[in-house]
Order: sequence, then C-alpha cells, then structure tokens
Amino acid sequence: MAVVYKKSIALTDTPLSFCPGCTHGIIHKLVAENLVELGVYDRAVGVAPVGCAALSDHFFSCDMYVAAHGRAPAVATGQKRVHPDNFVFTYQGDGDLASIGTAEVVHAAHRGEKISTVFVNNAIYGMTGGQMAPTTLVGQKASTAPYGRSEEHCGKPIRIAEMIATIEGAKFVERVSVDTPANVRKAKKAIRRAFECQIQGKGYALVEVLSTCPTNWGFTPAGAMKWLQENMIPYYPLGNFKDFE
Repeated sequence: MAVVYKKSIALTDTPLSFCPGCTHGIIHKLVAENLVELGVYDRAVGVAPVGCAALSDHFFSCDMYVAAHGRAPAVATGQKRVHPDNFVFTYQGDGDLASIGTAEVVHAAHRGEKISTVFVNNAIYGMTGGQMAPTTLVGQKASTAPYGRSEEHCGKPIRIAEMIATIEGAKFVERVSVDTPANVRKAKKAIRRAFECQIQGKGYALVEVLSTCPTNWGFTPAGAMKWLQENMIPYYPLGNFKDFE
C-alpha cells in the first residue's frame, strides 16, 4: 500500500497527552513539518517554559530546553548567541509569554534576536487550573474570575502581536488560527515565514496562534472552536502585522 501521509520525523512517537479538542497537537504538527521542510531539523533547538507548552519537549524530537516560567526568550537568546548556526525557536503559551514573560519577549524583540517564537493564545492558564490570563476576554469566566473578567478591574486583554509589531527589532509578526482547515494551512505558511526570517538572519519573528482550551473553557471540542470563532477572532484579528520584505 502506498503511503500518502506520515507523521513528521521532527515529532516523537510519544502519544499526545493534551486534552481532547486542544489544538496544541495541530500546532506541534505545523512546527515539525516546517523544521523538516526548511532543512533545519538537524540543527534545531526548541525552548519551552512551564504550562501546557512545557509538554512539547516530549513530542518534538529535536533538542529541547525547558525554561523557567516566562524565560524561554532569554534561554533561546543564550543558545543562539553561543551557537549562531543552530535554528532556535521558543514555544510558549499566553499565561507564560503574555504575563510573567512579557519583559523577556519584548526585550528579545527589541534586541532583534535571531530567534523564532510560536505563541499559543488560548485566552486562559491551561495546565494550572484555568486562571484568568492577560489574554482572557472581557466577560470570559475563569477560576480566578468566576463572574467573568471585568474591564474596570483588570483592563482589556493584551494584544501581543500588535504590540510586538511596533518594535523595530521584530521583523516578522503574524496572528493566525487553527480553527478550520483553511486557517491551518495559513498558519503553516506563517510559521514557515517566521522560520525563514531567522534562516535569512533578518531578526526576531513571532507567530501568535489562536487556540482552544475546551477543558477550562467548559465546552465540547466543537463548542470551543465555535467560541473561538465568535469571540476570540473578533478581538484578536487574524493577519500579518509585519514582514521582513
């Protein structure tokens, strides 16, 4: 029988342990395929922090670090500067990058570090129990906001892609989603472009990927996709904010 599709060699055979309906697995697939297709898999080094993103060191078969909470860009900076020929990427969630790690990502972008960041935004802290994140939408319920996020008390959710795009050292910034097959294809192209930014030595690149968390949102997998489409995409519009050409 002819093989028409097989798992990327950049992924291990470890069964995914993410919750049903979580889209981390889709994003892992897109990252892995791009590493191989761009010819950087054999020199790739990934950096993941705590939270659900930390599980990625079980699933990517390239070399991986697990950094302290929010410090993935700092660890990636050290790796890239010591071994500039390596391809270095961070894989971070919104509870990490948009909260305790905000200063790290802002200054990595400001310095124009030649690393790539895949930023998974599911609008909540996933692994630690569904607490409100900086990206949690106004009115969205969380374990630490049982009545919904209050704009008066907490302000509006932070739009990371728009903020990073204002920094001169950031050369590629795009927001994508993986809620439909068409958007999955677009997400793969955006991640590829971000990786090409590093390969060509242009500077820092970030792709924000809108993702679901059915468990902590309290939805079925299908319901979570619908909620993302109806609530997250209007507040976090998809599109390219900065390109290096």
